[in-house]
Amino acid sequence: MAFHLRPPRLHLQPSFSFVMATGILAVAARQQGWSRLSLLLFECDVLAWLLLAGLSLWRLARWPRAVAQDMASPLRAPVFFTAVAGTGVLAGGFLLLEVSFTLAWLFATLALATWGVLSYGVFAAVITSRDKQPVERVVGGGWLLAVVACQSVAVDAALLSAHVAPPLRLQLDLLALCMWLFGGMLYTWLMALIFHRAVFLPFAPADLTPPSWINMGAMAISTLAGAQLVADAAQAPWLAELLPFLKGFTLLYWATGTWWLPLLVALTLWRYVLRRDPLRPEGLDWSMVFPLGMYSAATHHMDSHITAGLLAPLDTVFLILGLLAWSATALARTLSWWRAGRATAPVAD
Repeated sequence: MAFHLRPPRLHLQPSFSFVMATGILAVAARQQGWSRLSLLLFECDVLAWLLLAGLSLWRLARWPRAVAQDMASPLRAPVFFTAVAGTGVLAGGFLLLEVSFTLAWLFATLALATWGVLSYGVFAAVITSRDKQPVERVVGGGWLLAVVACQSVAVDAALLSAHVAPPLRLQLDLLALCMWLFGGMLYTWLMALIFHRAVFLPFAPADLTPPSWINMGAMAISTLAGAQLVADAAQAPWLAELLPFLKGFTLLYWATGTWWLPLLVALTLWRYVLRRDPLRPEGLDWSMVFPLGMYSAATHHMDSHITAGLLAPLDTVFLILGLLAWSATALARTLSWWRAGRATAPVAD
């Protein structure tokens, strides 16, 4: 009896979006005092990161030319930034869940180094690529993963600064501030193209992909980084001088992310209810889960340091929504793999 199974798609660039989504839900659960759930999610996250990191390194060694081609492709390049964001979220989890300061420092350093390589590598490869395509075909929310990657480094630097002594504390705060500011500028550049494409060019139901939710998620993680900088200002006099600026821009990011929420919900209903586009397994994606979890964590952190409890119910509500979305996505992916396995079930020769 021979077994005919679908070969694993290991030639594709692994995405760390599962790590991003699961890690931030672990952090948000810890904020709510749900320690057991938080630890369970985080342990799952660590295992997923190790698997995906191994696959990424193996792919780089096995198919270096394919990796280079993906980095130069405007359609496939954004997925590389999930490695930075996933590593950064994991670093924050090691610290906030009080697992290991050493591992938090190690993963934060790895996230910064990976961001440096990919930020310049991806943009240089895409800029110099000869395979240029129309903007409406390649511009979407997935490109905002570059912003998420940048802000994940800012969050890690700001978190670590509270646990070290000067002058390293001030240097980490400066790094966090610079990354936070650049992430905001990068969002402005990319969102101008995304908004133009959505509003002024034809928009079909299929154009509303799950990464569209990163329109909100990028602002949520920017809010989290800003709130942590506000918290760090108590121990950094030069940051204290910037407090009105820090608080104002943090609120701006939160308000922008909040504005996106009803619109994304309305567009989702438009696609699946009004236009009756069938909901496929790929319609439930980890890139939808991450923004919900990040919005919960960011709202909780900002409410603790800026808005003084005015937004208290929102963080819990969005954590519950994020957990429901995580469960639905996990179920959809499991059923998809199971059906694929049945379609390629063992047959006798």
